[in-house]
Amino acid sequence: MIPSRRIGRTALSVTELGLGAAPLGNLYQPVSDSSAAGIVRGGLDGGIRYVDTAPYYGFGLSERRVGDLLRGQRDVVLSTKVGRLLVPAAAADTSSERHGFASPVPFEPVFDYTRDGILRSFEASLQRLGLAQIDILYVHDIGRQTHGELDALYRSQLLDSGGLEALTDLRRGGAVSAIGLGVNEIEVCLDLIQKADFDVLLLAGRYTLLEQGALDQLLPRCLESCTSIVVGGPFNSGVLAAGSSGGGHYNYAPVPPEVRERVRALEAVCAAHAVPLPAAALQFPLAHPAVAAVIPGFASPEEVRSGLEFYRFPIPAAFWSDLKEAKLIDPRAPTPAARMANQ
Repeated sequence: MIPSRRIGRTALSVTELGLGAAPLGNLYQPVSDSSAAGIVRGGLDGGIRYVDTAPYYGFGLSERRVGDLLRGQRDVVLSTKVGRLLVPAAAADTSSERHGFASPVPFEPVFDYTRDGILRSFEASLQRLGLAQIDILYVHDIGRQTHGELDALYRSQLLDSGGLEALTDLRRGGAVSAIGLGVNEIEVCLDLIQKADFDVLLLAGRYTLLEQGALDQLLPRCLESCTSIVVGGPFNSGVLAAGSSGGGHYNYAPVPPEVRERVRALEAVCAAHAVPLPAAALQFPLAHPAVAAVIPGFASPEEVRSGLEFYRFPIPAAFWSDLKEAKLIDPRAPTPAARMANQ
């Protein structure tokens, strides 16, 4: 069994270990239909009951696969996202990687955070998933990191052109049970939680063994407002799983030298305590009381099996103390040892 945690003030609960379904959209590499089925079934067999997908993941491929594999599983919480519409692209080169996805699906994503865009995106997701409703709906990739100089335009679409009202209307009508943001940056979360009644924030890569800047303002604000955090990208796009000598990515890009050095320092403490680095990366975020779940993405059934083992791996309290002593994690960060001691 994997324990569940409540999402905000809603009646929803998610298993504290979930499944991020970007790899099912062929993120960085093709994943066969049989392997995709093995990933989802392996997660379910291991006790995972929360799966997150998005239209962007493989331009509809991930949603199609997730819907086919989860349809009829009434005890699984499912989330997807809005903010992009998928438009047919007959000229798309589906034999090459596009936007990071090796997907054969001939669609291209177009940003649209207006009321009409969000409702159209939601309806299209229902069709791809083959479902009548979705548990959690996130606004995907809003913020300056994604949009640069167009950030103000897209925030205005969400706030002034009916996008936010569309989300709240879907929740009020029961089509979704919870709403939130699915982003990779802290600033937009701090801004928009002041303007919207979100239940949950899916924050990718910003509260991990490598980064704890969310402790400054965001996590305290979430505790005050009873807004849950789902931690995506606990391996920071792979570097905390592959290690300092592996390939992997950091924030969807090649690993910078300074990050690789920090990973080496983490590995040294891990070696001293015989703790696998991926185990520490999975378990660390769950110690914070604002965090409801951590959702790594697994690219094979074997990675699912390893992930479940890492999630359950016993880590001694001294390991976390040594990380703080070495200034490798923020001294304010709750650790799994401290969390268990207070239960």
